[in-house]
Amino acid sequence: MKLVCNTSVLSQACQNVQRAASTKSVLPTIEGIFISAKEGFVELCGYDLEFGIRTKIEAEIEREGAVVINARTLCDILKHLPFDTVTIENDERNNCRIYGGETSYTISGISAAEYPEIPSVKSETSVSVKGESLRDMVRQTIFSVSTDDSKMVHRGIKFEIEDNVMTLIALDGRRLALRRETVEYKGEKMSFVVPAKTMSEVTKLIDEETGDIEINLGMRHIIFKVGGYSVVSRLLDGEFLDYRSALPKNKTTIVRIKTKDFADSIERASLVVTEKFKSPLKFIFDDSSVKITGTTALGTASDRTDAVIEGSRVEIGFNYRYLTEALRACDTDEVVIELSGPLSPICIVPTSGDSFLYLILPVKLNN
Repeated sequence: MKLVCNTSVLSQACQNVQRAASTKSVLPTIEGIFISAKEGFVELCGYDLEFGIRTKIEAEIEREGAVVINARTLCDILKHLPFDTVTIENDERNNCRIYGGETSYTISGISAAEYPEIPSVKSETSVSVKGESLRDMVRQTIFSVSTDDSKMVHRGIKFEIEDNVMTLIALDGRRLALRRETVEYKGEKMSFVVPAKTMSEVTKLIDEETGDIEINLGMRHIIFKVGGYSVVSRLLDGEFLDYRSALPKNKTTIVRIKTKDFADSIERASLVVTEKFKSPLKFIFDDSSVKITGTTALGTASDRTDAVIEGSRVEIGFNYRYLTEALRACDTDEVVIELSGPLSPICIVPTSGDSFLYLILPVKLNN
């Protein structure tokens, strides 16, 4: 194999593909980037047996072939080469020479035949969504994904697609995040769970120039086509909690409040809560304001935010981080907070419509 390519273009492509290469594995092959040169293009693949990223870029192919090169080493070399073009070639023993100008490296490669095959998805089930919309939906839900290994399905984001609406749901047993967006889809209902790591990497490929993202669903795997990249991932199996059954039925108090003001107030009150001195914050929803107090061995804090409140007085405790993460994810100036008493979860929803919902379980307050 011998190819000549624009250094910066190849470097950027390798940096993106590298994120799917394994960083710690007993298999050196999957710590590498698969490089295939033929018919005027270089195909690059990274794959850690869970998810993979592949792309193609134009290049001058002097000799067709394929090889695997350690991802970190290749990316570091390309990043530091000071020349516009780079040449990569390998011999029959997979010794790879990477050079440009007066700079040259010889790196031990791995036979392309040892690289695992990236799963293909053969399915007629597909849907398109705007890149910026998907990026926002993931950003506004991924923080609620479980980090507990006890139920792997909750370590992913659930997609529900039906009647031109795409819904993303994430939960960890103490909170739930939900985002809805309109899409063009009139097929049968789709429901699947994608690992959070995969969705995080998909969003990193999205920028202002990204148009629609095509999602192709298979039996065990899914592909996201983002610009010139294809991201393939396994799906998570298991029974995902039915979030509808967790929603409170009777709302006794409705609060309308400015999103940023409330989040800032919570953060000010939380300054007495540290890793060493942990304690829930107390929230008192009463009259025309929300009073927040924090008491730990470190000290006490108190803050108040104006609000429009309808219904009965509620005194309730929360892990402040769950509330601030939900509020910071909201893109609206105001939110509505629905309460059903001191022992029931609260719901944070928009002032109109149903584009998002955050459900948070309370924490028992010490008398």
